[in-house]
Amino acid sequence: IFHNQNTSTNSPSHIFFVRLHLTNMPESSERSRRILDIVALFLGELRDGLTMINMQSAFLISSKGYSEKQVGILFFVFGMSQFLFQAPAGYLMDYTDRKITWLGVAAVLTTLFTVVTATTAEDEGGNIGFMILIKFLQGGITAMIPPGLNSITQGIVGSVGMTSQVSMNEMMNHLGTSILVLIGSLIAYAKYPDIGVLFIVSPIACVGVIFFLNRIHPEDIDHDAARGLVLEASPDNPEILPPSSGNYAAPEIRVPGKKGVQTMPSFNFWGAKGDDSSVVTATPKADTPLQVLREPRLLLFTAICFLFHTANGCVLPLVMQSLAIGNGRSGILLSGCCIILAQLCMVASAKICGQYSVVYGRKVLFLTGLFTVPVRCLILCILVSLRDEAGSSL
Repeated sequence: IFHNQNTSTNSPSHIFFVRLHLTNMPESSERSRRILDIVALFLGELRDGLTMINMQSAFLISSKGYSEKQVGILFFVFGMSQFLFQAPAGYLMDYTDRKITWLGVAAVLTTLFTVVTATTAEDEGGNIGFMILIKFLQGGITAMIPPGLNSITQGIVGSVGMTSQVSMNEMMNHLGTSILVLIGSLIAYAKYPDIGVLFIVSPIACVGVIFFLNRIHPEDIDHDAARGLVLEASPDNPEILPPSSGNYAAPEIRVPGKKGVQTMPSFNFWGAKGDDSSVVTATPKADTPLQVLREPRLLLFTAICFLFHTANGCVLPLVMQSLAIGNGRSGILLSGCCIILAQLCMVASAKICGQYSVVYGRKVLFLTGLFTVPVRCLILCILVSLRDEAGSSL
């Protein structure tokens, strides 16, 4: 959204909505964008499917006799590893020009750790120390997937097309997760109690990721655009759309003049030097880590996300564990259904967010999502109470 600097700032009619015409992209870039949708579909398994600890916990409890305490320790280690490695993973994906390679490496390694978990876990947590190590390594590797996919996405479609494409990525991610978890759950139901074979789905999904990822042309990724250092639209040549009829009042953003841009990250660990030929005095560049940490709005938003995940993160694992314990093959199938239903709802949510964020703004949608957490917990409490009163295992 840009403000026309040649008109009065008091006139709302001069706030322009700029939409990226994906159909106007170069043919090669458009082809890479379509392939990116398929990559996101298969990444759904590696990001949220059997690779994640939710389904693995059901496997460890129902098939390997792990206690809830042991599974809880693995959850904690996995989550803390993701937390510790998220920022370095984001830096790596921002710094490197080999984004496709690094995302492929992350896909292969996280799949490897999933298979190792399924094949080496001993009954009743006999090798819990080794499992903790595996979960720590796997958590660090999976932290590379979201920034890897997002950096490639922005490098292909640019910041103007980011909202639309991220919405599509999320839809394909969650659809892929639901499909692959459904396949894995049916395999586990058929093979119970020897359900480790269900994790064959992970290598299959990984092959799909690597195959389609390597069909994206590296030259279609603008690494400067991926870092947010490219101005892709200006008041001189925007696509002007009529003012939105929604309630969202967009902030005014003035487009700076065209200047040289520092295309390398503002810091690096290897002492690499960028090409200074395109750099002019007082050119914009990325903030340093200290500057980022001192940004109050970012810190507040980070705290909100932390509190949200604190409330939300334990719900699905607890439900899945309660279904898996003592319910045999039906328990593992119902545990998979928890993920499938959740992911299908997320497909719809991603569509809604992508379509209506430009109309109503992100804050309203974000608050709506936060509000659903206590509502879901209330429903679960009611269902558990009804189950206990009826004396039913379900």
